[in-house]
Amino acid sequence: MAEVKLTTPIPEEEIRKLKAGDIIYISGIVYLSRDEAHLRALEYAEEGKELPLDFKGLALFHCGPIVKQDEKGEWHVVAAGPTTSSRMEIFQDKYIEKFRVSVVIGKGGMYDRTAAAMKKYGAVYGAFTGGAAVLAAKAVKKVKAVEWLDLGTPEALWVFEVEEFGPLTVAIDTHGNNLFKDVADEAEKNREKAYDILGVSKEQ
Repeated sequence: MAEVKLTTPIPEEEIRKLKAGDIIYISGIVYLSRDEAHLRALEYAEEGKELPLDFKGLALFHCGPIVKQDEKGEWHVVAAGPTTSSRMEIFQDKYIEKFRVSVVIGKGGMYDRTAAAMKKYGAVYGAFTGGAAVLAAKAVKKVKAVEWLDLGTPEALWVFEVEEFGPLTVAIDTHGNNLFKDVADEAEKNREKAYDILGVSKEQ
């Protein structure tokens, strides 16, 4: 297990060096996007509309932040806890293919479609600890921009400048490893063993 510090935009060759279990810290640009902003970005791309940000090589954080605006109109981050990433599974593979983000950050992991896209296009999943929203906020040096506020504050596209954002555990790498799937598979094996020991049928 290695500890790696990365700065956006992150070259694909650096991403492909990472392995599941590595700990990473990210400096540079992290942008926040959940369901609605994902869908709008894909729609914009399909319609040939200009996006407010070039996502290539950046870190995408599944997060609806808690923010406040001061008297000058500047935004400040109070907390930035990760959203459950499985919500984005249905379109995350297409998103990675289209926009070539380097790191996807969230909690709870993602599944086969996303993992396959990460392997093919060169991206990793960085798991951030749930309940550490204030820790995440401390790494934010500046709110550089916010777009699509019409979607609502949690669903808008936020652009943060961060310094050593993390620690993030590489849970899905470009080599086909998925720590969340490994745990689920092991749990299923243990469940079947428990049924056998108890003499209980799985159908019951």
